[in-house]
Amino acid sequence: MTISRRKVLAASSALLLSSFKPTVAAVLNEDGMYSEPWFLNTMLELSDDLGDAASNGKRFAILWELRGCPYCKEMHLVNLADAKVASYIEANFSILQLNIIGSRIVTDFDGAKLSEKQFAQKYNVRFTPTIQFFPEIAADLSSKDPGQREVARMPGYVKGEHFLAMFRFVRDKAYERENFRSYVNNQAR
Repeated sequence: MTISRRKVLAASSALLLSSFKPTVAAVLNEDGMYSEPWFLNTMLELSDDLGDAASNGKRFAILWELRGCPYCKEMHLVNLADAKVASYIEANFSILQLNIIGSRIVTDFDGAKLSEKQFAQKYNVRFTPTIQFFPEIAADLSSKDPGQREVARMPGYVKGEHFLAMFRFVRDKAYERENFRSYVNNQAR
């Protein structure tokens, strides 16, 4: 039995395509903000969200955005469109997207019920995009001041490799031993 070149190419193509995991592009929602299909859709009870993330072996982060924010759009259409970046974050983090001027009610770690806008003000989130990273467990977060509850923060748009590096910094718990700048410099060596 002779195998033709066409059959070999067809079989190779089929094998290659079957192992290819297509990335799902960001979606522009009714609220005018881009979103990723793997972002959390929850009851906005932060202790529960953090606990669920931990039980799934992930870290919890809040992503603050705003309709019409050009840097938020770029974060989705450039950084999160990179399959390497998106797959790492999706595998290791549970991301809750909030609107910095939004009106949905969020239950904070201390039990306070606040609008997204009030919650952003409580945590001194002033611009978008901002990403807050939280510890692995919510145990004593309610007794801490809001500014002391985060383990790291990404204030503003960060390009490419530094964007991914921040997520690795948190996942590796490097914040326990060094600041982000030192971490990036040490990774470059």
